[in-house]
This record gives sequence, C-alpha cells and structure tokens, in this order.
Amino acid sequence: MLRPQSQRVVLWFVGGVFALAIGLRFQVGGDWGAYLRHFDKSAFLSFSDVFQGGDPGYYLVNWLVWNLDGNIYWVNLICGAVMMFGVIRFSLRQPLPWLAILVAVPYLLVVVAMGYTRQATALGFMLLGLVALGDKSLRWFLIWVLVGAAFHKSAVLMIPVAALASGGNRLWTAFWVSLMALLGGYLFLFDSVDALWENYVEADYQSSGGLIRVLMNLVPALLFILFNKRMQLTSAEQRLWWWISVLCLVCIPLVVLSSTATDRVALYLIPVQLFVFSRLHQITDDAFWRSMIVLGVVCYYGLVQFVWLNYAVHAHYWLPYQLIWLVDQPVY
Repeated sequence: MLRPQSQRVVLWFVGGVFALAIGLRFQVGGDWGAYLRHFDKSAFLSFSDVFQGGDPGYYLVNWLVWNLDGNIYWVNLICGAVMMFGVIRFSLRQPLPWLAILVAVPYLLVVVAMGYTRQATALGFMLLGLVALGDKSLRWFLIWVLVGAAFHKSAVLMIPVAALASGGNRLWTAFWVSLMALLGGYLFLFDSVDALWENYVEADYQSSGGLIRVLMNLVPALLFILFNKRMQLTSAEQRLWWWISVLCLVCIPLVVLSSTATDRVALYLIPVQLFVFSRLHQITDDAFWRSMIVLGVVCYYGLVQFVWLNYAVHAHYWLPYQLIWLVDQPVY
C-alpha cells in the first residue's frame, strides 16, 4: 500500500501520461479537421483580432503557439494539460482518487478530451472551480468558470450553480453570482445567442448518443439523491451535488426537445459521475459489500468503454488511436 504522498505523486504522473496522450494524438476525434483550420487561421490574425471572435482563450493559445513556430500538437498538449490538471485536482479530493480517474476515462478523457478540445479545456477549469466551491470559495469558482468560458462560452451557463449551492447569505451570493453571470454573458455569450439558438435548437440537429450520455449522468444523480445522507459529505458538498443532481434530472426531458443543445450542456455535469461513484462504497460499513460496490463501478465503466468502442456511431473518428511520434505522416 502506497503512502498518501506517494499516491499523489503516482496520480500526478498518471495525469501527465494522459495529458501527453491527449496532446500528441494524430487525427483522433471527430473535429480534428476543424481544429486544424482554427490553427491555420491564427497565421492571419493580429493580437487584437484574437479577442474579437468567440472563445478568445482558445484562439489566444493558437495564436501564441503559431507565433512561436509551434504546431497543433502544442495547442492540444496545453489544453490537455489543463484538462488533466482539473481532473487530478478534483480526483484528489475524493475518497478513492484512482476510482474517480478510472470513471473519467471512457467518456470524459477519451471522448471529450480527445474530441472536443475547447469544451474539454473549459471543463478542466470548471473542475478547478468545483474544488473551490467545495472549499466554500465562491470567488475562485467564478474566476475559474469565467476563464473556462474564454475557451467555450457555454461554460457561463454553470455560474448559477454557485448561487444554488450557497449556504451563506443567499441574497448577497445571488447578487454577486448574477453580476458575474451578466459579465460572463456580456463577454462571451450574448453576441452569440442567436447563432447558438439557430445552430443547436432551430436547426433540429440530433446528437447521436445524446440521450445515453445524459442517462449516464442520471444514474449517479439518482444514487446521490437516494444515498447522500449515508455518504461522508460536508454541508457545502451536499448542497452543491444535490443541485447538480437535480440539473441532471432536468436534462432528461430537455434532451428529448433538443438533444444537441442538452448534450453539450450536460458535458459540464459529467463530474457528478466522478464524485458519486468514487464515494458510493461509503453507503455501507460492511467491508465485503464495499469491495463489491467498487468492483461493480469498475465493471460498469469497463462495459461503458467496450460498448462505446464497438458500437458508438462516431467511434471510428477516434480509432485507431495514433501517437504523432509513431506515425509516418507529415506534421499535419
């Protein structure tokens, strides 16, 4: 059995390996071509142009890497490192950090981090915000979410979670959260509302597998609602994850109305899987049943990974996984 300090070192090492796997992937992910075009556009942007369009944080990273003679792999590595920093920080706060990381692998790390670079980076910052909110630091939650919104504007939608989870002066908290939500909306969202509504709702795009992914959040949400009294939680954690679980329930009818829009927002609720399944064993004091619950979680996510790799409609965009160092291809 490793000592706690040694476990932290091992987990950070594992996080570094995943960051390299995310950053140095070659032609992996459904939006690979789109991200290449984003990077190529950086050659024609001035520094001020970077802040004119949407998602300025992501474009700033592209612009800096381009002007330092880097390539798309440096962009992906930076974004992957942010994602894994958030995942490891969040996992270290859970009673079984290694189980939280294992739960993250099938969808959060393989699909999101290797497919949706901007949202994955925003999610990495939001995980840091959730750690801060668990420590009752509303200020840092808002800061991290606003930084994340610079990479994908949809992250702004998570700001109201802070008001819902607040246990202090709710009026004062609601005032600051509303102020930050307006600021975030003004900076990142309001100019794009019409385009987002048209693209995600009116266009009636259907997100293949959107319902399944929303259901994956529903399972831990229901478990939390049923068993949260038997988990070892602080009052701040109980409030925060209760409301996040409620949001997971709300996604069920919404995904029927607009699967793509709901699927994109539900990405920010994935941390409920890491939080609940890494502490689900706490609902019993019996050592045997604790072991069985942990084993059940491992088998469940092994099955999720198997099903996605073999039956997901768009899995072929992620397969085969290729590392840039091991392919005989041009850099792009």
